[in-house]
Amino acid sequence: MPNKLRRNKRGGSRNLATNVSKPFRTPDSVKAVLGRASPALTRVSDQVSRQNYWKNWLTEHLPTDLTTRLSGVVERDGTLVIFAESAAWSTRLRYLMQELQPLIKQAQPTIQHVSVRVMPKT
Repeated sequence: MPNKLRRNKRGGSRNLATNVSKPFRTPDSVKAVLGRASPALTRVSDQVSRQNYWKNWLTEHLPTDLTTRLSGVVERDGTLVIFAESAAWSTRLRYLMQELQPLIKQAQPTIQHVSVRVMPKT
């Protein structure tokens, strides 16, 4: 069924409160949008640099057969979380981390705990 024609109406509402014209907002430039997103982008880039730092550190301090079995490293809230690709490698890594924990605290004093978890590689 077609819409009804609106006769004798010139686009305005009869209620004056809803007829207030809204100010036209100019679109933001790409530079302005990226400038506002900068804190989020710097946080992400900081996280990536910390992950790379810990991957390199672990590569230097762990046996080579174990470093190939790591699937990720995350530093968050004073905890270093290291991910291994299977439960067997996670157990082996957990024992090595008990020995390396003093060296980790020397490298980064804000790290209070080291946690090892399983996350299969994709």
